Amino acid sequence: MQPQAHRLPTTTASRALTHGQRAIGRIPVQDVSPAVDGGALPTKSVVGEEFDITATVFREGHDAVNASVVLTDPEGNTTQLPMACTNPGLDAWVCTVSADAPGWWSYRVEGWSDPYGTWKHDAEIKVAAGVDVELMLEEGALVLERAASQDGHGDAGRRALTDAIASLRDESKEPGERLAAGTATDVVAAMAANPLRDAVSPSATYTWWVERERALAGAWYEIFPRSEGAEFDETTGKWRTGTFRTAMKRLPAIAAMGFDVVYLTPVHPIGSINRKGPNNTLTAGPDDPGSPYAIGSKDGGHDALHPELGDWDDFDAFVAESERLGMEVALDIALQCAPDHPWVTEHPEWFTTRADGTIAYAENPPKKYQDIYPLNFDNDPAGIYAEMRRVMQVWIDHGVKIFRVDNPHTKPVEFWQWLINDVAKTHPEVIWLAEAFTRPAMMHTLGKVGFQQSYTYYAWRNEPEELQEYVEELAGDAASYMRPSFWPTTHDILTPYMQFGGPTAWKLRAALAATLVPTYGIYAGYELVEHVARPGAEEQIDNEKYEFKNRRWEDYEPGGPKAGRSLAPYLTRLNEIRRAHPSLLWLRNITFHEVDDPTMMVFSKKRGDDVVIVVAGLDPHSTRESWVHLDLEALGLQPGETFIAHDLITESHWHWGEHNFVRLGVDSEPVHIIELRRR
Repeated sequence: MQPQAHRLPTTTASRALTHGQRAIGRIPVQDVSPAVDGGALPTKSVVGEEFDITATVFREGHDAVNASVVLTDPEGNTTQLPMACTNPGLDAWVCTVSADAPGWWSYRVEGWSDPYGTWKHDAEIKVAAGVDVELMLEEGALVLERAASQDGHGDAGRRALTDAIASLRDESKEPGERLAAGTATDVVAAMAANPLRDAVSPSATYTWWVERERALAGAWYEIFPRSEGAEFDETTGKWRTGTFRTAMKRLPAIAAMGFDVVYLTPVHPIGSINRKGPNNTLTAGPDDPGSPYAIGSKDGGHDALHPELGDWDDFDAFVAESERLGMEVALDIALQCAPDHPWVTEHPEWFTTRADGTIAYAENPPKKYQDIYPLNFDNDPAGIYAEMRRVMQVWIDHGVKIFRVDNPHTKPVEFWQWLINDVAKTHPEVIWLAEAFTRPAMMHTLGKVGFQQSYTYYAWRNEPEELQEYVEELAGDAASYMRPSFWPTTHDILTPYMQFGGPTAWKLRAALAATLVPTYGIYAGYELVEHVARPGAEEQIDNEKYEFKNRRWEDYEPGGPKAGRSLAPYLTRLNEIRRAHPSLLWLRNITFHEVDDPTMMVFSKKRGDDVVIVVAGLDPHSTRESWVHLDLEALGLQPGETFIAHDLITESHWHWGEHNFVRLGVDSEPVHIIELRRR
């Protein structure tokens, strides 16, 4: 009888691998962050934006452990950065990183055994206690000899190591002096710059998409092109539409207010079938322009211009003039069709047919959109995907680099992931803003799959506590993939706070939007405090979405009959402050401070030496007084230190410290935007 063969026991690592699990390295590295969906989707940042990479790194026993972040740039070059242990008891490590160029980067965390750290710790204890003194000093010399043999030391570093080796072995000196040579500041610096790394254990590699700064920060201004230059003819009782050429005349004023992006609602032909009339009525008159979101007619579809706005030469001139004035054009893309869109007859399979044979129009009960047919992406997805990609290229070829996407949450997420990534292959500069006021899971996932920016719940967050909680969420883990855009109002949104808060509310909400997050937007007419709502709806009466609007901007200019009534100077000042203070153009650098009055909020932003403090009174109907309590460390100050608080709105100056008195409200300013000036 043959003896039975016995299989050697498998190791834990190999046993885990047989079940498709990742083996724990010799030095365990866990909980790497950021890791979007566990690393399945990329982390996002823009060029120069700092963020922290964190991990849990530890080992068995008492030998020293260390960690590094390894960055790989788009050209394949690697950079190794040291991590710092912020909580030894929890093995928490951190490293602040940023990228100096756009493109696809990656990062990983490496845990490793630290021979020099182990020796230094043990030697300092043993030599002081007189235990194994000569042995410990010789072991130190051997460790430093090994380190000196490595490439990467400069002349000064190598000289520090060789001098330390000689001193460690110099028996004419006292043991304490010899040890001090091996642990001297220049030796520690040399070992930190080019360490001995044993048992290097890498984490998984995480992709990192780095984009241009506009993907994170910008000030947007929304217009309906047909309203800019529109005129009502008292003789005929009819409107004459604005055009791209007349809208161009408004661009210098928008640029003068300091906006970076001029955002156009859809500029395509508008359908005639089921066209909506004023205030969303079901019956349109022969001269009613209809909603620009009911896209498509005999004049064309998503790849065409409304003929009344002008031709391609006119559109190109508008884009060129915007660029000359330092602004980019953002175009509203609504992937939906009017009943007379060419796609309805050319591709009826792209829509949903109901039991009675009719095509289903859009609904968001109780809202009904009889003038819009939604696309059904499950019918001929290959054909729809290809056509949408072709349409986007038309606008890219005409200079559009930013798209505000209407209701992306009503289309498949996988479609957006494919489209955005396919466009990025040849046009990585293109930016996508998701107009998705919907469930958090959908909003977050749209950000994860590619949308650089997202509309938010900002318009409905009016209390200090809920606003702080929301911003902390956005500036936390979500900042790795979702960038918020704050809008106090839009052409669809006019909250009760804005309806009844008066000019104080309008100044306050613009100031908070402009300072809480890097990207914010203003809808034309905000300067004029257009606050009257359509009964039963949180949107403006005589909504511009369904009719022309001539705001007579000239009346508000110096010398005009309404001069001084516009908030344009206030918006201009907000944008001047943003451009002068780079701390306001980052998201993850926000700190909230304490204030006694529960209707107030205080926060700061710090970027290098630039520190801005914002104190806001969120009750627009009263004037309040309170004490503000600042976290001086978060401001880069020492305990007890004072500074000059320069209010950038009023140009006032105060001497501030940890505790400060404020007065804000209706009869003063609702917000202090304070530049911290050191003495």
